[in-house]
Amino acid sequence: MRPLTVRRLLWTCGGLAVLLLACVVLALKLGAVPVSVTDLVLDLGRIGIGRTNELPTEYRLIVFDLRLPRIILGVLVGAALSVAGASYQALLRNPLADPYVLGVSSGAAVGSILSLIFARGIALATPLGAFVGAGATIAGVYYLGRREGQLDTTTLLLGGVVCMSFFSAMVMFLTTTLVGRDLRGVTFWLMGDLSTPVSAPMQWIFTVGLLAGVGAIYSTSADLNLLLTGEREAVHLGVDVTRVKLVVYVSASLLTALAVSTSGAIGYVGLLVPHIVRLIFGSDYRLLIPASALCGAIAVVLADTLARTIAPPTELPVGAMTAMAGAPVFIYLLRRGLR
Repeated sequence: MRPLTVRRLLWTCGGLAVLLLACVVLALKLGAVPVSVTDLVLDLGRIGIGRTNELPTEYRLIVFDLRLPRIILGVLVGAALSVAGASYQALLRNPLADPYVLGVSSGAAVGSILSLIFARGIALATPLGAFVGAGATIAGVYYLGRREGQLDTTTLLLGGVVCMSFFSAMVMFLTTTLVGRDLRGVTFWLMGDLSTPVSAPMQWIFTVGLLAGVGAIYSTSADLNLLLTGEREAVHLGVDVTRVKLVVYVSASLLTALAVSTSGAIGYVGLLVPHIVRLIFGSDYRLLIPASALCGAIAVVLADTLARTIAPPTELPVGAMTAMAGAPVFIYLLRRGLR
């Protein structure tokens, strides 16, 4: 594999960004109401110069008030899950680690269901409840993962598995108390769903959190390359292993909590996208992190577009699409040998 240079980094990320833009335009075009690419590009230009009053009301509602916010959410969720997955795989030195391996999604599910039971009808109660549940799980797993004042990766993983099992049991118990729309909503949320509207302030919070989390993880990318050789070797090479573990764990968990609180548990993205990026671009985390973010965004946007269009007018959970596509890819990667 060629050594990483600034030129290669910019060309790779630039090419992926162009591909992501093409996927966004395709997602805006496809749906129950077809839109021509020419009209779409012209209308995007009108919006860019502030001439939104020239757009038909129904057209603007469908394309720019319904589809575009959902696509933006898909971009944010895909980028967050992919970067979190790549980070956990480095932190735990386990190729099967994904953003949900430490129980964050199960804790968020418990918080979401409790908000439906005790805070029904309150605006933003469900995403806030999910985020609080995820945050509590992050703190609990971190407490369980400490040994002799240090963050032990093996203990951290075992603590996450225990928390995930406990919260999954709580989810099964709490869902028996829900009926009607609440039960259907929780079921879709557990499968991963982007159809629930997310307010503009929540999207801004997500965007700021995403940039902060990815930036913090990227600042440790050179250390992560050394950490993959082993903790003892990394210490001898001058890596502050304790600091790197803490930064990666907190940042990746924050990204996961933000994604899960707004879209539910979308599986396979954080597990498979980093592996595919490694196969194509190599294992250097200075390139792997931004490339994973862009590829994860592409994957979720395409999966959501397929979920909206495969059986119109019914919309399928995006998590079902990622699972159906991800399982065969995972089998292929297993045959090749996960790295």
